[in-house]
Amino acid sequence: MQPTRIQSLFEGLKRGPAPAQGRLGPPNDRESASISPRMLDKSAPLCGRVQKRAALIAYITAGDPSPERTPEIVAALERGGVDLIELGVPFSDPIADGPVIQRGADRALRAGTNVPKVLEMAREIREHSQIPLLLFTYMNPVLRYGLEKLAADAKAAGIDGCLLTDLSVEEAGGYMGAMRSAGLDTVFLAAPTSTDARLKLAAQYSTGFVYLVSRTGVTGERTALSDALEPLIARTRAVTDLPLAAGFGISTPQQAGVVAKMADGVVVGSAIVRMIEKNASSFEKCEAELEAFARALRDGMAAE
Repeated sequence: MQPTRIQSLFEGLKRGPAPAQGRLGPPNDRESASISPRMLDKSAPLCGRVQKRAALIAYITAGDPSPERTPEIVAALERGGVDLIELGVPFSDPIADGPVIQRGADRALRAGTNVPKVLEMAREIREHSQIPLLLFTYMNPVLRYGLEKLAADAKAAGIDGCLLTDLSVEEAGGYMGAMRSAGLDTVFLAAPTSTDARLKLAAQYSTGFVYLVSRTGVTGERTALSDALEPLIARTRAVTDLPLAAGFGISTPQQAGVVAKMADGVVVGSAIVRMIEKNASSFEKCEAELEAFARALRDGMAAE
């Protein structure tokens, strides 16, 4: 089976630069304003692949502040150096999320966002970009849409994998079968409270990477990193060779730099969603700030 974009990203980070796989041919004016400079340079690495660098992963709530703006938000983040987008499906009861992402979900729902519209956004993103896309959602929207239907439609829309925050790994057999049959990655969460047996199972069922929750509790910006992250990384590395990405509570370039020295991927979410919230009425300012923030995160991750 052909590797997914997520798998290719992490493999490229491990092996060093590889040729870009962007859209062939010169872009038109609209495209040149929205796609990453890496896609204009055919000698540049796909998704910013550079040897011995952790991947920068950005979470956004699809449809926040509107479905029309989401593809442009992705483009701004990619221009700033983001390697992978977690495309969050808004849900009315987001139990894993703190107040910032809860408000983002509420704005997206009020804008009419649902699973079909999220897939439409993915298709639009794919018209201009090959950045890996991970669908980030809860079980309820998936069950309502239909598991096998979602797997097939997500693949057709250009989604590369899925993470269900509230799906127990012990009950994931049917979900995994549907996703794997469609050629999608399955990413599972592991937390500081996970037992060794649960860590091993989450790693066994994951493809692409394992998502490490750096602290107990919900998503949100924190002033300091959790002391529980480094031991969690060590425990997980003992049971898998898969890349490890860490998230929850990472919100500054300095924090991203610390995590990048331990993990294979750094996930930033609430800080980005807060920036979108702050600039919801001014898209040009929002786009510029998101691009600058992504670049600052990348710089922080590269600092010695």
